[in-house]
Amino acid sequence: MNMMDHWGEFGGWGMGFGFLFMILFWVLVVAGVVALVRWLLPSRGMPGPGVGERPRDKTPLEIVQERYARGEIDREEYEQKKRDLEK
Repeated sequence: MNMMDHWGEFGGWGMGFGFLFMILFWVLVVAGVVALVRWLLPSRGMPGPGVGERPRDKTPLEIVQERYARGEIDREEYEQKKRDLEK
């Protein structure tokens, strides 16, 4: 028997699977390029530092406001710290 008569061990499915794997390969390559570009370029819709920018430091008052918003300090402590910082 000749090997060409049987299309290999897969009975003709080898070529179909090869085509599917080729498509999967190119989908992964394109997804990787898109992910790399999105990672390298700064996002336009979200606030925050872009590539090469330093994040803005928060002011002490902003930190106190965040702590109050999270419930870490009560209103009295917030008001006291706010007055101390505004002096």
